[in-house]
Amino acid sequence: MLNQPNLTRPAAESRNTQTGENPRPLPSHPLAIIEPTKGLVSLNLVELWTYRELLYFLTWRDVKVRYKQTVLGAAWAILQPLFMMIIFSLFFGRLAGVDSKGVPYPLFALAGLVPWTFFANAVTSSGNSLVGSANLITKVYFPRVLVPAAAVVAGLVDFIIAFLTLVGAMLYYKVGLTLNILMLPMLVMLTTLFALAVGMWMSALNVKYRDVRFALPFVIQIWLFVSSVIVPSTALPQKWRWLLSLNPMSAIVESYRAALFGLPFNWQTLGIATVITLAVLTYSAYSFHRVEKTFADII
Repeated sequence: MLNQPNLTRPAAESRNTQTGENPRPLPSHPLAIIEPTKGLVSLNLVELWTYRELLYFLTWRDVKVRYKQTVLGAAWAILQPLFMMIIFSLFFGRLAGVDSKGVPYPLFALAGLVPWTFFANAVTSSGNSLVGSANLITKVYFPRVLVPAAAVVAGLVDFIIAFLTLVGAMLYYKVGLTLNILMLPMLVMLTTLFALAVGMWMSALNVKYRDVRFALPFVIQIWLFVSSVIVPSTALPQKWRWLLSLNPMSAIVESYRAALFGLPFNWQTLGIATVITLAVLTYSAYSFHRVEKTFADII
């Protein structure tokens, strides 16, 4: 028989002489310690890459749950911006006579509503994602940022479906494409990053302050009216237009129209929107990881 090494065990792991049972050995240290990271860069990209498959499964879960037990299913991704377009066209296109820069107002409104609907739904779903995944968060370790990120990525499925409706409307109004369309992938990426930044921040706040769940839909509704979705920024007096540059979604929505309809880009406001998006994303990631270790205790 081989000689067994003489291992020193804690008292809690020693053999129970009365029952004759060997209790399960306790690990000498935890497998993972969730703690705030140091420095300005708080995202562990290596760890996120390791858990990339989990992001896929969480995204697929959110897509399936969203339309579970619904009659129309994914058709809601088309109906939501379509009905809003009809209402806006009636009140703002015909009655108010909003200047749509030579583009038919229904198409003008739909081009703004499609990216806005993606952003609004992504922020709302992402903001409530951590609370909705409480059972998962309290049982197993994984990078918590994957939960709000999956909610945003799942919204891209609705965006693609709704965008097909926009393409059909462009064909109906016989609107041709220009080289501006090459900017479209960058705009989709910018919209996704801004939705992730806001959603990640709101999800962390929602864990501690459940008022966020009730306040967020109201904020999104107000945000719609200051994002150049209904009327262009040129409808405001020149002295007040600088305020819209502080809202990245205003420049992003107008850039979508420029990319789709061949209108001139406002590179200054788009550049400001990009800088603000990256700044908010950095701050959100830093704040998220600072409070990540408390999620399992207070969620």
